[in-house]
Amino acid sequence: MSPSLLSGLAGTPFRRWTGVLRLNPAPLNPALPGRRLARDHAAASDEVLIGWSAGGDRLAFNMLAGRHLPRLHALAARITGSAAEAEEIAQEALLRAWQQAARFDPGRARFGTWLYRIATNLAIDHTRRRPAVATAAAEALLETLADPAATPEEALALRQQMRALQAALETLPERQRAALALAHDQGLSGAETAAILETSERAVEGLLHRARRFLAARLAALG
Repeated sequence: MSPSLLSGLAGTPFRRWTGVLRLNPAPLNPALPGRRLARDHAAASDEVLIGWSAGGDRLAFNMLAGRHLPRLHALAARITGSAAEAEEIAQEALLRAWQQAARFDPGRARFGTWLYRIATNLAIDHTRRRPAVATAAAEALLETLADPAATPEEALALRQQMRALQAALETLPERQRAALALAHDQGLSGAETAAILETSERAVEGLLHRARRFLAARLAALG
């Protein structure tokens, strides 16, 4: 991930809104007028942090961003196939979460489910607005899988297989690609994936089954 992705969120979550929002890091301590109650941001749950964020606590939101930014980037990169677009999507998802913090209802969903739904929908929209998916994700994956001890022939075979896999992924419908990213890359349960995609667990199973069958057939065709 590019260092700019994290540095862009350093300090205040989104500087262009700081002049509009009255950022209030903590409530006043009634026992000590003029002082504020200390908040343990590191120990707080996501749901507590987003609640504090809704009240203007930028430190709480920065903590949330640090926790979720790497996974948001990985999710967006898998769906779009583009590291550059993944950076944009991850930051846009966090921006929307900051703007809509007051709307989050912990009784309806976990914070992670709510946030990843935002990112997934953004990634799918980005993918639909262009004709083809970039191959940056496959090239990065290829580098991590490369065996330094492999023979030139083995290395060539691996590159061919990875390119074929990426080409197959590019032709998958966006929701099948999103289901793979959530269930496999992110390791989410069927229920969590269904909640993010706003569908049923049975529908998620169908998406994954069709995606796996298609990818297996394309790889088998390589011989």
